[in-house]
Amino acid sequence: MARLIINGRRRIAGTFCPSGNKNAVLPMLAASLLTEEKIVLHNVPVIQDVLTMLAILEDLGVHVSQTGNTVELCAAGIRKKRLEKELCARVRSSILFAGPMAARHGSVTIYPPGGDVIGRRRLDSHFIGLRALGIEIAGGDHFTFRAKNLRGAQILLDEASVTATENVMMAATLADGKTTVFNAACEPHVQDLGLFLNKMGAKISGLGTNMLGIEGVAALHGTEHRVSQDHIEIGSFLAAAAVTGGELTVQGVDENHIATILRTFHTLGVDLRLKDETLDLIPRKKLKLRAEHGLAIPKIEDGTWPSFPSDLMSIAIVLGTQTTGTALFFEKMFESRMYFVDRLIDMGAKIVQCDPHRVVVIGPARLHAIPLSSPDIRAGMAMLIAALCAKGTSVIHNAEVIDRGYERIEERLRALGADIVREK
Repeated sequence: MARLIINGRRRIAGTFCPSGNKNAVLPMLAASLLTEEKIVLHNVPVIQDVLTMLAILEDLGVHVSQTGNTVELCAAGIRKKRLEKELCARVRSSILFAGPMAARHGSVTIYPPGGDVIGRRRLDSHFIGLRALGIEIAGGDHFTFRAKNLRGAQILLDEASVTATENVMMAATLADGKTTVFNAACEPHVQDLGLFLNKMGAKISGLGTNMLGIEGVAALHGTEHRVSQDHIEIGSFLAAAAVTGGELTVQGVDENHIATILRTFHTLGVDLRLKDETLDLIPRKKLKLRAEHGLAIPKIEDGTWPSFPSDLMSIAIVLGTQTTGTALFFEKMFESRMYFVDRLIDMGAKIVQCDPHRVVVIGPARLHAIPLSSPDIRAGMAMLIAALCAKGTSVIHNAEVIDRGYERIEERLRALGADIVREK
């Protein structure tokens, strides 16, 4: 176990280099099972969820070589078709092995996936899509996926699930005929996976929309790919700089990946300027909410892409505690993500929790340090941001939760001016 010790009220400022997108690289690692040829991935974040996925691949018999942020994979020698229960319990993304393993290797047994404690996370959309392709699914305390002859199908997902879209997309690349996926997720990381699969020889169209067309091919081949920047991490570091009165420069930013975040941060009083793929946060001594038309109280709400990402809702709430004005935050996706606000209230935040999905935040509040722990990655990062602007010394006890999604978090924040250390 490790803990982070943060002395607050230090400006976060400088030039920030984002890591590769966590939610893009995880399905790419699973997709390496779709070919026996070598896959090379660059800009891979060295985070705990990636290390767990690599451990699963090695256990299955995949040759794995990692040098810094580059990973080489070769799935020519698969020796087993059952994932270890303990490894499945560590990550939500273990379910992503269902489509690739069934499509190319005929079957796989997977135990229920773990992941963040943010509410009920259904698997029904995965089952709907994979069964439509001809994959048989059985199980109780585990799930077995079997496929003989995959066939293309018209699939209507019951929700625009990111991981279900990715699972179906990967399996359909090797199905006989054309697959059309309606109500598909279209987040930046889903688009990046599609680009990666097309480099492997897949024929996927409609990326960036909610309708995908996938022409099945006989086989996929090896390729080399650079993982796109993590827009969630960019938003996290922008918030850390904003609440501490700092300035930040982020280079190589894709406007299509960041536009919805810029719009919401603008409402929360953050001044951002994007020019020629360089994003600058303009420092302000005081953040002030920008009211909606008719001086209505702003409502910050998340949703499926291109709405504001749910993974940034916890961080946006912390930003709201340091912004002059009153705002309603509406978390539509998960019923337990908001529960971390109790800790912010203990730090001095003025927050009213209306129900599991909505809170009213009145800012600004002078936060003070307290001992902290986190139920999930994003709440952990939100608490860390709160500690950066709080008076006194805060301790976050289960730092491993943050490590699952953020690479070398204390080193990178220190480089930007934070007073933060890690202790075992």
